[in-house]
Amino acid sequence: MNTATYSEETGQYRPRQLQLSHLSIEVGHFYMEDLLKGKDRIRAQFKRVAPWVAAATTAAAVELGNVKPRVSTCFLVDDYFGNDTSPATIVDMVISIATECGITIDYLAREAGCYVVDSVLLAETVVARLLPEPPVGTNGSRPPLSESGWLCNGERSPDTDSEAMLVQPWRAPVQFGKRNHSIFLDIELWKDTTERDGNKPVSRRTWSCPLLASIWHLLRLGMLRYYGEPVAEPQQWDADWPQRWGDLPAVTQLNPRAAPFAAFRSTSILPHSYLEIEHAVDIILNHFDIDEAVVEQVIERGRRESLTIPREITSRISHVFIDDFDSPKDHGMSNADPG
Repeated sequence: MNTATYSEETGQYRPRQLQLSHLSIEVGHFYMEDLLKGKDRIRAQFKRVAPWVAAATTAAAVELGNVKPRVSTCFLVDDYFGNDTSPATIVDMVISIATECGITIDYLAREAGCYVVDSVLLAETVVARLLPEPPVGTNGSRPPLSESGWLCNGERSPDTDSEAMLVQPWRAPVQFGKRNHSIFLDIELWKDTTERDGNKPVSRRTWSCPLLASIWHLLRLGMLRYYGEPVAEPQQWDADWPQRWGDLPAVTQLNPRAAPFAAFRSTSILPHSYLEIEHAVDIILNHFDIDEAVVEQVIERGRRESLTIPREITSRISHVFIDDFDSPKDHGMSNADPG
């Protein structure tokens, strides 16, 4: 088996290669309250998703020509912001409804597995590799990303105190690389709160949905390593479904004949209400300091199959947004400020 190795010359671990599909299709991302609203709601969404799964698979086949595409599907359950359901009552129901609608779910993933998996603090690891643009035009009153937990795609309005505002006109934020007009987004990556454990105050950090979704995309594209080893590799589950989501692996392989979980490219078929989150994801990933060794590995793998794989992560991600019954807004915290 190809394993990660340590190079004394560079002082770095050579990343272990992953098997890769041509395309990873996300067929669902459900909040817990969605799963509790009954089978009809789940069925209605899968019926809308099914034609797009077929279309994405066909498009991959056309692009590859005479090569049969390796396509895997995945389904993400939000057990981070709410885990008040049980896999024992949910998983088989979701699989059954998906099958009824013509969709095979190859992999089931837990959103909490994008926060921590096998003692690896993924959220902290990814945040440590975010490189925000230099804070132009600030007076130092706004703390850096590592302290504030906010990341933006441009230059914020200048920091001014009330006295300075009397003599300096307000200046709008500006998007980096804007075309004619700015679309400025300021993203909350986490929120710190203090709770009481008896008489003792305890700090708690809640990671935002855009950050966890960014990690989800990185996992699907096979871009994350820990000391050279892949994280959250799929595991099969042969026992009865447990009562607690946390007892499941971060990614569970449901279909033993499935193509690999990680892929050269990904497509997510999501309700339109996820558009704001995915916009934020795009910005987060554009600030992510990718592991060049992993990128070169994936590009070379693609070259062997006569594929041109973009170096930029966001160029390998696509979306289809479908109608949904309603538009769930804040799930636990404010995620993005449109400026």
